Amino acid sequence: MEGRKRRNVGSGRHGEGRPPCWRRQRKRQGTARRWCTSQTETENSRTESLEDTVDVVFVDRSGCRIPVKGKIGESVLALAHRCHIDLEGACESSLACSTCHVYVNTESFEKLPEPDEREEDMLDMAPMLQENSRLGCQIILTKELNGAEFTLPKITRNFYVDGHVPKPH
Repeated sequence: MEGRKRRNVGSGRHGEGRPPCWRRQRKRQGTARRWCTSQTETENSRTESLEDTVDVVFVDRSGCRIPVKGKIGESVLALAHRCHIDLEGACESSLACSTCHVYVNTESFEKLPEPDEREEDMLDMAPMLQENSRLGCQIILTKELNGAEFTLPKITRNFYVDGHVPKPH
C-alpha cells in the first residue's frame, strides 16, 4: 500500500469538507429529501398526506448522512429496506437476530418505549452494544420521532452466515 497514492476524497471546489459519499448521495436523493419507493408505491402514496410522514436520518457505516421520509407506523427496518439502506434484518422482524441493530440519537432514544425482554435478549448478542442501542425492527415511527437519527454500527453478527450451527431442541 506504500506505493499507492491516496485518493483525496472530498477535496476540490464542490466537495470541500464533505464525506466521501456526498456525490453519490446527492445523485440518489436529488437536492431535497424524497421518498424511497418503487413506482407503484409512489402512485399509491400520492393520496397520503405529508402529516403521515416523518423526516429521519440514517448514518451509514462510512459516516454518510442519508435523510429520508418515513411513514408513521412503519418500522425503522422496513424504512431502511425501502430506501436501500444496508440494514440487514436477517430474521425478517421475528426477534431472532440482532442484524438490524442501530444506535438512536439521545433525544429520540428517550421518546422510545422501553424494549421488551425478547428485544433485550437479542441486543445482548449484538456486537458493539451501547446504551442507545435498539433493534430497527422494533422501532415504530411516530410523530415524536420526527428528526430522529439512526446510526448503523460498524459491524453486525449474523450467526447463520458467520458459521453458527443451530442445535436441535
